[in-house]
Amino acid sequence: MSLFAAENRTYFLLLGTTLFLVVFGLVMVLSASFVVEISADASPFGVFLRQSLYAIIGIPLMLVASRMPPRFWKRWAWPALLIGGALQLLVFVPGIGWGYGGNQNWISIAGFNAQPSEFVKVALIVWIAWVLSTKQELLGDWKHVALPIAPIAGIAILFVLIGNDLGTAMIMVLIVLGTLFFAGVKLRFLAISVVGIALLGVAFAMASSSRSSRISTWLNGCGEQDYSGSCWQVLHGTWALANGGLTGVGLGNSKASWNWLPHAESDFIFAIIGEELGLVGAVVVLALFVVLAIAFVRVIRGTKDSFARIVTAGVMVWVIGQAFVNIAVVLGVLPVLGVPLPLISAGGSALLANLLGIGIVLSFARHREPDRDPSFVEPAFGSRLIPDGLPKRRG
Repeated sequence: MSLFAAENRTYFLLLGTTLFLVVFGLVMVLSASFVVEISADASPFGVFLRQSLYAIIGIPLMLVASRMPPRFWKRWAWPALLIGGALQLLVFVPGIGWGYGGNQNWISIAGFNAQPSEFVKVALIVWIAWVLSTKQELLGDWKHVALPIAPIAGIAILFVLIGNDLGTAMIMVLIVLGTLFFAGVKLRFLAISVVGIALLGVAFAMASSSRSSRISTWLNGCGEQDYSGSCWQVLHGTWALANGGLTGVGLGNSKASWNWLPHAESDFIFAIIGEELGLVGAVVVLALFVVLAIAFVRVIRGTKDSFARIVTAGVMVWVIGQAFVNIAVVLGVLPVLGVPLPLISAGGSALLANLLGIGIVLSFARHREPDRDPSFVEPAFGSRLIPDGLPKRRG
């Protein structure tokens, strides 16, 4: 059987859009990091080659994951969560865990660096989906939702917060809420959770002078005294976007990437896209993520398996939600959170985790359930975005 054999167009839509974003990301990583690497007396292709290596590993990983039947992911729900939790704990082990920019969220083993929290996102999505899919008739009772999920998800997010990575923790919270919503949990349960989480988030943000400074700058604007501090990255990102105009200055011609914009190849790569490719390029990137979202929704609509539906929704909320959070940060709509642009930004762990998550969704797009109506015909591309198969909310 061919590796690319599939039963429907949704598979190819999701796969094709993902591959295009990865290749586009490699081009932009090279463009954003080239001058910085030269100025550091390093190989100008260093960051690009590392990211390419992760893409070479991640794409086959995605394709292999797409070959797995849904029951495989159900069987690995608990082991994956335990393995992810163990790796996350390693960030606090001296000699293995290490930090950057005040965040203790990385591990280094045998010369290989990784960010375990990225893989915890995948494990958490699969585990929550497994729990909720086994309790479909009990979701009207808050105890059957809160008692199994809140402690496990809370501990996973707490470990990330202990490492001071508020941005990753916020994405994980978004994932949990998204999976609960698409599982059919009552909206009032979600509303109460959102209020509680918001209060805890504000308290955590205010507990750090760095985070509170970034939030204050975001709320009150930048003063002269903030230019060389908390405003530097935001302002240079804005200037990069403004410099791009309608069609951009051309690939490799960014001025911001000449050591003016910190993390231009990762967290602020959208600013480089806007500068080099202009408003047209930025809108195309937004459109590609919209197409990716449409592909996810089509997978949700095309399955009767609640587990597959919830996992797909979780991956969709993660990838699309994080993309728009990253873009909102670059545009100044949100304070600086330090989350990468999925599939595009430099970062091996994030790319591998994104491709694994999408590979799991591809496995649902490939495999049909036994109780699937053989007369089912997929809707025309983008004809409807509201999933038909979502469970009814009781109460």
